[in-house]
Amino acid sequence: MTRVILQDKSGQMIRKKLDYVPALYKIFDEILVNAADNLVRCPTQNRIDVEAEEHVAAESTSTVIRVLAAQMHGEHKCYVPELVFGHLLTSDNYDDSEKKVVGGRNGYGAKLTNIFSTQFVLETADSSAGKNYKQVWEKNMGVCNKPVISNNKTEDFTQVTFYPDLKRFGMDKLEEDICALFRRRAYDVAASTHGRCTVYLDGKQLDIKSFEDYVGLHLKPDAFRTCKVINERWEIAIGLTDGSGFQQVSFVNSINTSRGGSHVNYVSDQVVNAVLEKVSKQKGGGGPLAVKAQHVKGYLMVFVNCLVENPAFDSQTKETLTSKRERFGSDCKLPDDVLEAVLESGLIDALQEWSKAMGKSELAQHLNRSDLGMQKRLFGVPKLEDANKAGTKEGSSCTLILTEGDSAKALAVAGLSVIGRDHYGIFPLRGKLRNVRELTVKQMLENREIDQVMRIMALDASKEYQDVKSLRYGSIMIMTDQDYDGSHIKGLIINFIQNWFPSLLRVPGFLKEFVTPIVKMSRGEETITFFTVPEYEEWKQANNDGHGWKCKYYKGLGTSTSAEAKEYFSEMAKHEIQFTYSGEKEDDLIDMAFNSKRADDRKAWISACEEGTFVDHAQPDLSYTDFIEKELVLFAKYDVVRAIPNMVDGLKPGQRKVLFGAFKKKISGEIKVAQLSGYIAENSSYHHGEVSLQGTIIAMAQTFVGANNVRG
Repeated sequence: MTRVILQDKSGQMIRKKLDYVPALYKIFDEILVNAADNLVRCPTQNRIDVEAEEHVAAESTSTVIRVLAAQMHGEHKCYVPELVFGHLLTSDNYDDSEKKVVGGRNGYGAKLTNIFSTQFVLETADSSAGKNYKQVWEKNMGVCNKPVISNNKTEDFTQVTFYPDLKRFGMDKLEEDICALFRRRAYDVAASTHGRCTVYLDGKQLDIKSFEDYVGLHLKPDAFRTCKVINERWEIAIGLTDGSGFQQVSFVNSINTSRGGSHVNYVSDQVVNAVLEKVSKQKGGGGPLAVKAQHVKGYLMVFVNCLVENPAFDSQTKETLTSKRERFGSDCKLPDDVLEAVLESGLIDALQEWSKAMGKSELAQHLNRSDLGMQKRLFGVPKLEDANKAGTKEGSSCTLILTEGDSAKALAVAGLSVIGRDHYGIFPLRGKLRNVRELTVKQMLENREIDQVMRIMALDASKEYQDVKSLRYGSIMIMTDQDYDGSHIKGLIINFIQNWFPSLLRVPGFLKEFVTPIVKMSRGEETITFFTVPEYEEWKQANNDGHGWKCKYYKGLGTSTSAEAKEYFSEMAKHEIQFTYSGEKEDDLIDMAFNSKRADDRKAWISACEEGTFVDHAQPDLSYTDFIEKELVLFAKYDVVRAIPNMVDGLKPGQRKVLFGAFKKKISGEIKVAQLSGYIAENSSYHHGEVSLQGTIIAMAQTFVGANNVRG
């Protein structure tokens, strides 16, 4: 059985598998709990001595004011000390209407110790009566010797010495494991008595002055813990485990409840609920798997020291408290500072790491199904134009082109007439991929696009990729519009791979992008193409705002003609750019860009972006650092601009363009939304979809209260 004991060398509590007899441990504990109970009845008690030797199970000495009177009991016609320690079912704790916070309840404890001892010696001194009382029982309480009463000239005390009948426990001597438990219980009593008396072990005073000192024996010096005295009946401490399982150390009226019980649940439930509430407010619910109460509890180590009125236990061993909360006789509501300390301890980060690891395992099980592995021909994926060599021994030389929508797919299909279908496949994405850092595994697998991409590639979430030989396609090429939203789609794909298959980012040439012009300026036979908006804006400022030039803005890849598509693909080296990985810093940058908890880092990232920043698409390679800091940041900045109303007129850019178009058209009556949206897009350089523009027009035209329209 695994129990907590004190390690002599380190002076720390450790968990160790011990071989001991629980009944022997319990008869020792009964005497010790009696000494602690006496502290409740007699607050002036100032000392408890505990000795554990090979031939003596325990000597428990209590220096007290209230002692066992050396006088005859009126009803039972025997001395009171004999009645208390030598007669079964004698206790003053039977009246449940009287609220008591002691460990003894049934009148058996100390008598059972007597019964299982070859010799049981009781000594008590009563200075007020000037008497010293000593009595010895032998042969398992079968022989009760007459008490010896003498004059007392010492301080008040009560001392019990017993010699356990080891043969009844199948033992020849007191072994080290049981003695280690005896010694640990001395530390327990020192902690659970709230520092109101001094505890000595084998003649040495224990340096445990508070419950917090005791908690320190269980945790490493630099380990997290938060300790709090809640009230005169409750003190608690919360620590963290490594996730291997819930641990607790608890005391009820100085009894060590080794299996916990309702008092431990009372405290731990409050912590768990606070953590779950915090996790639920975060996007993604804490990780790829939904974090539940048992997961949180597995990271907690709870310490509880409490006084409970008339406690009820599961058995005479008193290992589990079964009293209901409403019968505790007091409350233990954890204050905000304790809960806040736990929330800031790193527990939530640990839960997310666990959740991600478990999510990878679940995802791997899904992907390793027989119908999702390496296949030469893949069925059940609509709109996939599969490469002829995909899934074969030449699959590592194949490239999957992920396009932004069906119109971009049409452009790529036109390009296949140039490069062929043997080593190039095409799959269109429906708009933007989900941010997988905010999805559970269940949500990911329910997302058809993500599931289909994993199937097409034959990805394995449990594998650390060193090469691409086990994949259906050896590389992915991202083909999106060259506007800000196209950069966002690239970032979301990179985020998906880095979060679930990070080793693939480190494989050279696995991830590429296909760039096309966003603006083409022509004058006569002279043509200039621009791959980024800042690059175009810089040229325009230097060339008289482009006067005399004809401008073609490529709203999307669908704007390009088939002839232009063939031109792009015939010059593949000019339009293909490989992403390169240079170290863990780039993993952190990708996390910063998409992790919902790092909003402050993103603010600094956006603020640091300088005007005119753009990626040089003349280079054949692009590091993830440059992509994040020179391209994706432009989307983030633009997204803020179009989402936040301007301080001057209270309008967003889209709303301002709607007003501009309405004023220019001089609208005096009703007009169809589709008709107006087309006019605005044509005259105000609106480069996004007409659906969003029409939504803006409808919202601005609404007249009811709370519509947040122009009039509001």
